[in-house]
Amino acid sequence: MGYKVAVVGATGNVGREMMNVLTERRFPADEIYAIASRRSLGTEVSCGDTTLKCQDLEQFDFSKADICLMSAGSSVSKAWSPKIGAAGCVVIDNSSCWRYDQDVPLVVPEVNADAVTGFTKKNIIANPNCSTAQMVVALKPLHDAAGIKRVVVSTYQSVSGAGKEAMDELWSQTKAKYVPGQEVEPTKFPKQIAFNCIPHIDVFMEDGFTKEEWKMVAETKKIMDPKIKLTATCVRVPVFVGHSESVNIEFERPITADEAREILRDAPGVLVVDKREPGGYVTPVEAAGEYATYVSRIREDATVENGLVLWIVADNLLKGAALNAVQIAETLIARNLLKAKAAA
Repeated sequence: MGYKVAVVGATGNVGREMMNVLTERRFPADEIYAIASRRSLGTEVSCGDTTLKCQDLEQFDFSKADICLMSAGSSVSKAWSPKIGAAGCVVIDNSSCWRYDQDVPLVVPEVNADAVTGFTKKNIIANPNCSTAQMVVALKPLHDAAGIKRVVVSTYQSVSGAGKEAMDELWSQTKAKYVPGQEVEPTKFPKQIAFNCIPHIDVFMEDGFTKEEWKMVAETKKIMDPKIKLTATCVRVPVFVGHSESVNIEFERPITADEAREILRDAPGVLVVDKREPGGYVTPVEAAGEYATYVSRIREDATVENGLVLWIVADNLLKGAALNAVQIAETLIARNLLKAKAAA
């Protein structure tokens, strides 16, 4: 007998992808419930070949669900995830609300699948930030091989990471630039995003870094190793889907580009596309809609001892969010940590 899965935030970018991934990966679900706010009650969303009508979050009985994939933002998760967990439904949350709670595991299955066992403390498991998720998938096998001391990462993050309104703003501004005399003022972003780059994601902190940059530091330490030093610059770019990262790594032990390439070719969730020729690398356009984390431009950095440089690209709505959440649910089932209520 299969599981019953509730998707909260079913009308959003990530919520829709969660339902697509559940279907594509043939997740063992007998029932999938599309859940949203009251204003979306009755809204129809696609789930594979079927159409589901959204149910009201405040009225839904979560005791009948085994798993809740939560993608409705931090404020909703803060209010509802403990209630849902208390009803006996395991919450896999995509927001930043629970990532730094010591009683909530922060999980990327290819990296720290063993951490899922900690979910019983609050019945909540956290999904990492999209930019962190794809990076640690590539870093973990290299860390195991040579020990990472320090990471310097610059991100090139697509607008879909900021939601549908952000995607609409990029589209509107792009169209306006081709019509003389028309202008679309920024509302979602602090500056024009079309044909531009904005080195500002989330709020600024007292030290001058943004919260998005801080998240990458804190989450990498929690998921991989607290001893790793990391600094980040996170940039929003005029791309609809797909985050890219330029990652400079300093290791404790020697590792060559060839060795790294072979290690990454064997790593779960990673695809290496690294030809030293025009087009011999992956861009966000190719990564969109794909499950893999792509690694290209693997090369040695002669400016530091034991240094490598990588180019990492992934679909932020998938590996950065929906896919990772479903993989966490699959891990719970594979390890016999979750039994379907109807079968219990």
